[in-house]
Amino acid sequence: MTTASSSFFSPCFSHLWYTKPIKHPISLLPCHLSTPFQCSNKRELPVAAVASVPYIPASVDYLETEFGGHGVAFEGLGDSYVVKMGLENGSLASLMLPSGLITSYKAPMWHGGTLELLHTTVTEEQGGALIQGGVSLALDCESDGGISWSPSSWILQDVRGNAEELIQVEMISSDPESIAEVKYIVTLQPDVLSLEIVISNSKSLPLQLTGSVISHLTVSNPDATYAIGLEGSNFFSRAPFFSNFCLIPPGFGQKNEVDSSQFWGLPEIKRFLSGWNAKKENDADQLERMKEEDMEGEEEDNYKKLSSEMSRIYTSAPRNFTVIDRGRRNSVVVRRDGFKELYMFSPGCNHEYYSKYTYICVGQSAVLEPIILGPEDVWKG
Repeated sequence: MTTASSSFFSPCFSHLWYTKPIKHPISLLPCHLSTPFQCSNKRELPVAAVASVPYIPASVDYLETEFGGHGVAFEGLGDSYVVKMGLENGSLASLMLPSGLITSYKAPMWHGGTLELLHTTVTEEQGGALIQGGVSLALDCESDGGISWSPSSWILQDVRGNAEELIQVEMISSDPESIAEVKYIVTLQPDVLSLEIVISNSKSLPLQLTGSVISHLTVSNPDATYAIGLEGSNFFSRAPFFSNFCLIPPGFGQKNEVDSSQFWGLPEIKRFLSGWNAKKENDADQLERMKEEDMEGEEEDNYKKLSSEMSRIYTSAPRNFTVIDRGRRNSVVVRRDGFKELYMFSPGCNHEYYSKYTYICVGQSAVLEPIILGPEDVWKG
């Protein structure tokens, strides 16, 4: 068995936001202060349309008895429930099960309060509500035999830690065909929210992994938001990645090189990567030619303004970069390990400040180049 893994501060923590309090904002940012937009955790959510897989929910009383006492609390929400994590320094995070959607992450800031860093929206619908945004997994596992499965329903397996140092929530998802088992671990530390994905190939045949960890970061407006550290990174312009929880403005790409009718979901990625079987000798050459044809060049700006509509996959981005929001006077460091690609999406600045479409989407991805697991291999990212 082989294992691919990497670390940042703590072993195998791959996808994180590290809030950097700005004690002297004037040195980096303008003097204008704006009221932060607060995400959906300010309101009581109705029954949410967040999972399509049949699921028998555990009772809140059972969850409190089995997993309570680690700085977590549980709240029922229709057929789902919310896991609320809280540290003594004020850091807070919420995730929903069985969908695995992280709806909120609040971190202590330089002004002494906390600030919501994730962008989550709630749309009222007949019979409930639709929750979009936040942080979600959009992954597809396909065996060499053509059997495909996407983890979408998660079972709470363990809660570890304490409110003083860290809280770790571990979930698991397995497919009926026993192709793979996926563990999804969310860890809340002071000023750090990290995600770890562990995929085990249960078969004697290779397994292909495609998809992305998709994160919506709330901002005052993309016109006041910058990505720092991407200079020299190669990228491809691609249509936005679409999943159940992705938030895409209507009409996106109509005045851009991106065709809004060609949103990428997991089926489209699979068609693009069809014939990944190693027995087909020309696949690697064909994929390389497609990548070369779509190459847009290198990122020239190390302080890139995200005001324009943008949907890109960076293939040589650094392992960590910084997103600065001058409107809210905060910065976030985004880190990735395991995944080679970085997905970045901006809805553009033609939206009202602190509104539904004032966010930046980033994703640790395996879209252009799938991750291949050998028989009975384990991959971590």
